[in-house]
Parts: sequence; C-alpha cells; structure tokens
Amino acid sequence: MAQVKIYSSDYCPYCQRAKALLRERGVTDWEEIVVDGKPDVRAAMAQLVGRTSVPQIFIDGQHIGGCDDLHALDARGGLLPLLT
Repeated sequence: MAQVKIYSSDYCPYCQRAKALLRERGVTDWEEIVVDGKPDVRAAMAQLVGRTSVPQIFIDGQHIGGCDDLHALDARGGLLPLLT
C-alpha cells in the first residue's frame, strides 16, 4: 500500500471528504499533519506546495493537491493505481 500524507485541519470539511474517499479506496493508515494553530507548519506546507489551503495530499511523495484534485483523480481512474 502506498504511503499517504495529509496536511489538514480539524475543522475542515474538505479534509473530512478527502479522508473519507481514501478510506473508501482502502487506505487505513496515513500520516496526518494538522496545521491548526501552527503557523510555522502551515508556512512550511505552503512553501512546499505553493498553496495555503488544506487538505494537501501526497501519495508516495507525489503531491496530489487538495480534496477536489483527489476526487478528480479518482474520477479519471488514477487514484487506485497510485494506492496499490
């Protein structure tokens, strides 16, 4: 199974949607980095991906993007191959 990393916020509905889709696709474990109240962590994420919004999702080190990007990848049939 692929390694998944998610920068997220506890109060973000898009983060919840992204994690729900990952669970539906069989992902049971991921590294979650919560940015709430951690401006230095959010700034490091923004420097890494060029975005300040969450979620920001990585699969095996490849930046997938946010929730909409993850759902679009899944709709194109590209998510499952990355996860296996």
